Amino acid sequence: MGYYGEHNLGDDALLAVLLQQLSRHAEPIATARDQQLVASRFGVACVDRGSLPEVIGALGSATALILGGGSLLQDSTSFRSLLYYAALILLARLQGKPVLLWAQGLGPLRRRRSRLLVRALLARSTACSWRDSASAALARELGWSPQPWQSGVGSDPVWTFPPLAWHGQGGPLLLCFRPTAQLQGHAWRPWLEAIDRLAPHREVIWVPFHAGQDRGLLEQLREQNLLPEGLRSRSREVLPQTPAEAMALFAGSGLVLAMRLHGLILAAVSGAPVAALSYDPKVQAAARALGCPVHDLAEPSNDPLAPNQPMGDQALRDQLLAAWQACLDQPPSAERLAQLRQAGGLHAELFSRCLG
Repeated sequence: MGYYGEHNLGDDALLAVLLQQLSRHAEPIATARDQQLVASRFGVACVDRGSLPEVIGALGSATALILGGGSLLQDSTSFRSLLYYAALILLARLQGKPVLLWAQGLGPLRRRRSRLLVRALLARSTACSWRDSASAALARELGWSPQPWQSGVGSDPVWTFPPLAWHGQGGPLLLCFRPTAQLQGHAWRPWLEAIDRLAPHREVIWVPFHAGQDRGLLEQLREQNLLPEGLRSRSREVLPQTPAEAMALFAGSGLVLAMRLHGLILAAVSGAPVAALSYDPKVQAAARALGCPVHDLAEPSNDPLAPNQPMGDQALRDQLLAAWQACLDQPPSAERLAQLRQAGGLHAELFSRCLG
């Protein structure tokens, strides 16, 4: 189970790692929106994730239910989404089948009823692995106290993607941006001005990581007349079709500015210098684990001379510019990458312990 076939390279990367960690004798069935894409790219059988009868039918012939990566048990998308996964977990348990939560993030859970429901679901899950310590802490807060073999805390499994050799000294700037409520209209200006001034003679490539959501953001900002002239003339959009294509772009870049979690991770695995813009705590957590600069879009930066006052556009631009200049053409720590890669491998243990 997962958000596969949504033309999101992050979800594609998660599915690739999950399939690699399964036993070669397994015959997985993936839930997918674009079934043809997933079937052709990964060589797996698929059912329409939007059709509950199809998914229930596939569950009836399966030996286990795996919730694969991402944050599926959350109610920020909708409470209905949480009910969907709850129904499948409970049905699997009624059929006597193991339920494995693989490399999961947990939350946010904004409703009391959501927390009560997830408490019940965790108690009925066979085993789980968490992609971050905050998710594991929330699970414990909800009353789950498994045996050691039933749980583990690692890093996001995409950190285990095969690394590339970075060759981007002096290369273009890559922007892995997404539309977000925190940046609307003129709120974009200090960010775009900082990018414009960062390396004024380099090309700027906009990389939509989720084709359905991110593609066209560059054109939208052009139409709103928010791009400085230099940035406008140096910018173009390139849409990679696979995580491997995205990594090839990242490996040749001088800096990747990423809002997408898996854009940040795959850029770092490609050896590229990275900095993050965090619209969600998961992005901030990954950036801090890596040790790269991160600016939280959810909290306005404060003026260092007046800490309780929001920073003006010019001061914010200068702060961003200084942080990004410091990591331009400076790849991330190889030691940090090795630690995150090792932690990401923990999730494979879930299958060996529970599925044989």
